Amino acid sequence: MLTKKGKYGLKALSALAELPPGQLAFVGEIASANNIPKKFLDAILAELRNAGFVYSRKGKTGGYSLARPPEEIKIGHVVRVLDGPLAPIPCASKTRFQPCDDCDVATCQVRHLMLEVRNAIAEVLDNTSLTELRSLGPIETLTSETLTA
Repeated sequence: MLTKKGKYGLKALSALAELPPGQLAFVGEIASANNIPKKFLDAILAELRNAGFVYSRKGKTGGYSLARPPEEIKIGHVVRVLDGPLAPIPCASKTRFQPCDDCDVATCQVRHLMLEVRNAIAEVLDNTSLTELRSLGPIETLTSETLTA
């Protein structure tokens, strides 16, 4: 499951992708525009900077911008940096595999199903760029009318 950290990180990157090249955005602007707690966003952006996704400059004219073109930033890589492995259980992870105490990894049916889940998630996220995420557009808001229709 995507954590708030992962979701907020993707929202922040999406906001930065809207900026013209060379323009910087303040953390407070990104936070208020996306309903993200500023202190939490500061920590997230620091992780994204350390991973090479964003560039930052300190001072009065400082702020954040993307460090790479949005078409080169894959969503799967961002999620792994912020939230860890994509697999729903440790024995289905490719990057942080841990066998379970209660089963045989070669024959466990649950593990085999979770491997399929992990692979499906990875297929979508690893082949979706930040540019493609932004092109998805707004999602229809669920209301009581749309739920009963």
